[in-house]
Amino acid sequence: MEIIRIPRIMQDTSRGHLLRSRTIGFVPTMGALHEGHLSLVRMAREENNVTAVSIYVNPTQFGPNEDLTKYPRQIDADIERLREEAVDILFLPDDSLMYPAGFATEIEVKGLSERMCGHFRPGHFRGVATVVAKLLNIVRPTRAYFGQKDFQQTVIVRRMAKDLNLDAEIVICPTIREEDGLALSSRNAYLQPHQRAAAAGLYKCLNNVSREIKAGLHSGARIRDRMENMLGGEPLISAIDYASVYDPETLDEVEDITGEVLLAIAARMGTTRLIDNMLVSV
Repeated sequence: MEIIRIPRIMQDTSRGHLLRSRTIGFVPTMGALHEGHLSLVRMAREENNVTAVSIYVNPTQFGPNEDLTKYPRQIDADIERLREEAVDILFLPDDSLMYPAGFATEIEVKGLSERMCGHFRPGHFRGVATVVAKLLNIVRPTRAYFGQKDFQQTVIVRRMAKDLNLDAEIVICPTIREEDGLALSSRNAYLQPHQRAAAAGLYKCLNNVSREIKAGLHSGARIRDRMENMLGGEPLISAIDYASVYDPETLDEVEDITGEVLLAIAARMGTTRLIDNMLVSV
């Protein structure tokens, strides 16, 4: 596995592969790799000639009171796991190269970025869109792979790629879960054992209301009430940022459930913020 730290060298390396008609599959990550990340890596490897992964904890997507300084970092273990997965290239830049002195450009996908998580994390998706655009420009992948767990992020990245004519196919892959349904996330490492057991309640809530929708409950307001009541019954959940039903393209809340809808939750367990979602077709 080749480890590249300098953006210009990464660009030149990708250009060489593309000139040889080799497709590049790219998985952008912030490290602390788990099976969710590795499922994306395997998909990228299956569908492309060259597999590239980035590890970069992007400071611009963290708010002033968020967990940038304590975000899990385990680079040696991550490198070993990527080698085991036969990854060809690891792009491992630092802040000084991603945001050099005088950096003054930001990308914001208006409308989509202010909804759901964006309402509670102002500026977060501006940081996400900016760093993803930079990574796509540096790595120049044929396809870039993202997990459905971060559903709002996938909608924003797809819109940005379309609007800016970025030459990469955005591929969305299924959420990978623990046996009890908890969506894999690097932030799960923050949970104490009793919190970890209770965290599976998010997936249970999604499953319950999904069944109710398929059984004929098509009122968005009633589904919101059902979700909030279920989550509110868990004493370890300290706050519910949102729990509702959304249009999966516009991220608008849905009042009359028809076709395919997105059930989505963001809740806090102590100081740990957890998100989960599920697509449901009526």
